[in-house]
Amino acid sequence: MNGVTHSLLQVLRHLEHRGHDALVVAPRSGPVGGSGDGVPGEILHGARTVLLPSMPLPTYPDVRVTLAGAHRLAGLLREHDADVVHLASPFVLGWRGILAAETLGIPTVAVYQTDIPSYAERYGVPGAAPALARHLAKLHQRATITLAPSSSAVDRLTGLDVDPDRIALWRRGVDTDRFAPTRRSEVWRRSVAGATDDEVVVGYVGRLAPEKQVEDLRAIADLPRTRLVIVGDGPSRPLLERMLPSAVFTGFLGGDALAEAMAGFDVFVHPGESETFCQTIQEALASGVPVVATGRGGPLDLVENSVDGWLYRPGDLTGFRERVRDLVGDDAKRRAFAVRAREAVLGRGWDVLGDELLGHYERASAAAGRAPDGGRAAPVVRAARHGTAVAPAPAAPASRPPAPASTRGRRPAASAPPLPPRWTRYVAVGDSLSEGLCDTSRMAAGEYRGWADRLAMLLALASPAGDRVSYANLAVRSRKVADAVERQLPDATALGADLVSVLIGANDLVGPRPDVQALADRLAASVADVRATGADVLLVTPFMPQRPASRLYRARFGAFADRIVGIGHDTGAIVLDVAAMPALTVKGLWAEDRVHLNSAGHRALAYEAARALGVPDAAALGALEQAAHGLDAEGDRQVGDAEWLVRHAAPWVARRLRGRTAGDGRDAKRPELLPVGDARRALTRSARPPAATR
Repeated sequence: MNGVTHSLLQVLRHLEHRGHDALVVAPRSGPVGGSGDGVPGEILHGARTVLLPSMPLPTYPDVRVTLAGAHRLAGLLREHDADVVHLASPFVLGWRGILAAETLGIPTVAVYQTDIPSYAERYGVPGAAPALARHLAKLHQRATITLAPSSSAVDRLTGLDVDPDRIALWRRGVDTDRFAPTRRSEVWRRSVAGATDDEVVVGYVGRLAPEKQVEDLRAIADLPRTRLVIVGDGPSRPLLERMLPSAVFTGFLGGDALAEAMAGFDVFVHPGESETFCQTIQEALASGVPVVATGRGGPLDLVENSVDGWLYRPGDLTGFRERVRDLVGDDAKRRAFAVRAREAVLGRGWDVLGDELLGHYERASAAAGRAPDGGRAAPVVRAARHGTAVAPAPAAPASRPPAPASTRGRRPAASAPPLPPRWTRYVAVGDSLSEGLCDTSRMAAGEYRGWADRLAMLLALASPAGDRVSYANLAVRSRKVADAVERQLPDATALGADLVSVLIGANDLVGPRPDVQALADRLAASVADVRATGADVLLVTPFMPQRPASRLYRARFGAFADRIVGIGHDTGAIVLDVAAMPALTVKGLWAEDRVHLNSAGHRALAYEAARALGVPDAAALGALEQAAHGLDAEGDRQVGDAEWLVRHAAPWVARRLRGRTAGDGRDAKRPELLPVGDARRALTRSARPPAATR
């Protein structure tokens, strides 16, 4: 049982309840219903089944692949008189299903539930990932509508050049009657988990397979006063049992037994980074169990930091351990998180999600010019054996990624594309990154552009106010949190800003023994003051390049970023956590000094900020910029270690020894609010590739 199969069964129940006729076409796996030669067999939740001959994947025999051709599938669709073809996590059989549907003129609704290219890397075949990604893109580009379970899945699809207007959010439901705090059993905790009265039960539920990264649970296996319980089965179980000898392995659990186990946990953990949703997280929340999960993919939409759980940076197992330790050691916090966890999923029943799905079927029929007979939908549902987990809160379908809220990467549900930005007085606050150091793109010698300048241009381009949008930049290189708090933020307020971006703290964090908590508290008070004026605030977390030396400061930056997220939650500020976006910290986006973004990096950050603020089509515009400037990052001069030490490191050290900084005696480059100018002409000029690349 996996997330795809689970959601499919819920869909079939709903279709039966609503009186629709469904046919399931799937690979045959074992002696369950249906015949192996493609002849309709038993009834599954009101649906007839056709189980086709299949073969197992060598590395994961539970995953079955059928080689049935499009002609065979077209015959089944024609015989069923299908109105819609529903493709559940399509890849092999789903591709042939699209071809078959196209020959008959039947609309297709594809559900993106499995990040197969990422799975390939986890299974030791990373060279196959690009080809798999191209296949996935081709498949979803041809589907009438693609349903994505989370905002990160929407981003992934748009990154594959799937038309945003053919993508809609379709989240997953949860059975809040079955998964509930009332299922908690002290008998289960003692007899199965083996926990004593003073032990905290930390649990994981899911497949035991490489893509789930269950081996990362080693980071918490030796925490005192804890009992680690692992529910599930899969090919990795023998290895995991050797790696985690103190853990309790229950094997596969389903139904009420699973609900009892879930409610018996005190903390739920999920380390997988390839989740397009993660249904088990939603079931844990429904059970009143706080969650610690990786801050990538589906969990971003499910877990609200410092409210019902914690998100940690992908790969940061020290951060993972500290988040679990925090909940294990604080009974009051754990109880408070548990209450909010249950509240977070109330109203996410499968009946609501099922009706949303029927609405998507109708949309697909209308888009294909086929109105279902009398409004009757008769989908063909393909069961997938290679799926992942499912998705978050119910929301009206959105044709584009909705605008983010004030937590890391989190996006609220929306029923329409985001409105154009309304701000007319934008002020940037910060240090050298917001000043734009090393972004010399089309600038005179000694002048810099930067991500904030580019963001101002995008705001003017998208705003109904157009050229009346004004912009000031108070950032100065080497400035610290104290400078932002004592001067820059008050000056921004004095200018009457209605939007302030804040990227500050890196210079504090690389100093000796910084007090992260005190720095965050000072910044929090000032952000609250700005918000009290009615202005919006965009908080951007300090970040570092993906270099070995960055490990020295990773814990500091991570702790500060978590506090920034908390500030966003407390004040209603918008948070862009760059460190949680690996694509923004890769080596090619950094200048030769290795501590500042190059022009490509500033462009990438500007478009992420624009997307965070709800600028329409920011992702598409960013892709156009990347295409136009594809050679820029490669053209940036890279220096060897010896030259870098002489040109950049030594001068920095010398200034430090003299008690000086690069910003001494410097004023802000744009201290007053001035019109952004003709944004359309500026954008066209900036996007034009250099003559050498045209």
